[in-house]
Amino acid sequence: MVAVQPVIDLEGVSKSTDERPILRALDWQVNPGERWVILGRNGCGKTTLLRIASLYLHPSSGEVRVDGEVLGRTDVRQLRRRIGLASPAFGDLLRPALTATEVVMTARDAALEPWWSTYDDRDRAGAVALLELFGVAHGADRALATLSSGERQRVLLARAFAGDPAIVLLDEPTAGLDLGAREDLVDRLGRAALDPGSPPSVLVTHHVEEIPPGTTHALLLRDGRILAQGPIDDVLDAASLTATFGVALDLGRRGARWWAWAQPRGS
Repeated sequence: MVAVQPVIDLEGVSKSTDERPILRALDWQVNPGERWVILGRNGCGKTTLLRIASLYLHPSSGEVRVDGEVLGRTDVRQLRRRIGLASPAFGDLLRPALTATEVVMTARDAALEPWWSTYDDRDRAGAVALLELFGVAHGADRALATLSSGERQRVLLARAFAGDPAIVLLDEPTAGLDLGAREDLVDRLGRAALDPGSPPSVLVTHHVEEIPPGTTHALLLRDGRILAQGPIDDVLDAASLTATFGVALDLGRRGARWWAWAQPRGS
């Protein structure tokens, strides 16, 4: 039997800045077909972990493999083409005058601008189809700066799934959305997760309510350390969530969706 090659493989990964540890000796793998959620409080290292996995940040120590290639021994410009990434920080790098269609098309070459590549009608049609998937096809020809924050989030998500990526990394994709927009986006992410043709994915969030249906695995992070990781039904319970966030929590599930509430004081 042929062994499955992890799409992401982190071994002993640590990251420090100004002698302050952010991540501490992490081992983590994402395999084909898996849909991960990373949960943790503010400042626990979630975004740093995703930046390392997306090859935009080097660890202080440890080894990072993405799609079989080792960070530091490969051309990251080429390897980044295999990674779909949506994050607020990445969105800030995009020129506001770019249209939504241009933003999505540039994912093919992991570029920030369309100047250095040639795109044809097929590229444009594919970009519009992804914008439709995430509910923002009406803004296909509009400049990014003219779209609402929620619409820009959707454009970034469409870009993350463009170009046949080996892995999709999503850093708080519902941040700043109102309740209706959040629920619509969670539903769309759930449909993508349940599609067997979709690439494996990793979603970073603070809130269990934002875990899409179809999520298979969870990683719980606190103070740069992994508290638990594995199949979501084995990892995610009230005790582990309480340890992750440092507050007594009740956790439940209704259908394919999770909820968490703080326990009443004195209970």
